[in-house]
Amino acid sequence: MAFSLEDFWIWDFWLADDGDQFHLYYLHAPKSLDDPELRHRNARFGHATSTDLVTWHDLGPILGPGKPGDFDETATWTGSVLQGPDGLWRMFYTGASFLPGGGNIETIGVATSPDLFTWTKQPGPLVKADPRWYETFGTSSWPEEAWRDPWVFADPHGDGWHMLVTGRSNQGADDERGVIGHATSPDLEQWSVQKPLSNPGAGFAHLEVPQLVRVDAHHVLLFSCNTPALSDAAKRNGLSGGIWSLPVTQPLENLAIDSATLLAPESLYSGRIIHDRTGMAVMLAFDMADSEGAFLGSVSDPIPVGWASDRSSLRLERVPVIAQ
Repeated sequence: MAFSLEDFWIWDFWLADDGDQFHLYYLHAPKSLDDPELRHRNARFGHATSTDLVTWHDLGPILGPGKPGDFDETATWTGSVLQGPDGLWRMFYTGASFLPGGGNIETIGVATSPDLFTWTKQPGPLVKADPRWYETFGTSSWPEEAWRDPWVFADPHGDGWHMLVTGRSNQGADDERGVIGHATSPDLEQWSVQKPLSNPGAGFAHLEVPQLVRVDAHHVLLFSCNTPALSDAAKRNGLSGGIWSLPVTQPLENLAIDSATLLAPESLYSGRIIHDRTGMAVMLAFDMADSEGAFLGSVSDPIPVGWASDRSSLRLERVPVIAQ
């Protein structure tokens, strides 16, 4: 494993590259909680830096939950970082607010930084699930209002900005409502929710930590879905969860999620692709479970990725060793 902490579990993370150092922003929670499932209510952001994606210097916590009544009053969850045309770095992230009677509401906010080290939250939320297209809490059996894991990128044609979101459609069977949510902005400040970029019914209850990235000049969508969140039909067909990939020709047109293939097994999760200093595309993921199924909570070493010979699917260039 490339990055771990003795006293904390680490899971989802996102990366920024300033040209000199790689910056890792990660979710963490104390192992003193004993039960890894309690980590979600206790998530905070940490920060580490590296020059090679292997050896990391931990800088400790940087952001945590807001005040009672804030959109992120319970916990801060997964996000992404990019630098705007004004030179300011923006971290779009998920705010979680757990309800007294059970369930939670997820919305998206932003923090800003001049240097990737010091971060200031801005008033939020910026974006929330729009019931015209997306499921809201209490309208299905799903125990949350899913609107999280923002991945923000510039429009390929120079027309503003796009945000991909883990959302759920307000249509279809409860266990197949997972979609790629979509929002747009002209300036990274004002955001408008759009209809999903994928359809429900693809076999997934959620499509977590989406990332749209180029590998060898071709776009690919990454997302994660664990086995419990696969539809009953998918599980009957023998599918299991993990990190999924989908080649994409037109990134902002309807995404054929039902054609996605499993890139990495469920021992790895929340995969992120980044290019190392040689220009090679590599994937980092969090080590979710060892060979016995016990939760690990650390970040993997970089795994080179490339296309199958017919470019029909992405593949790992080496098979990762399951962490112990």
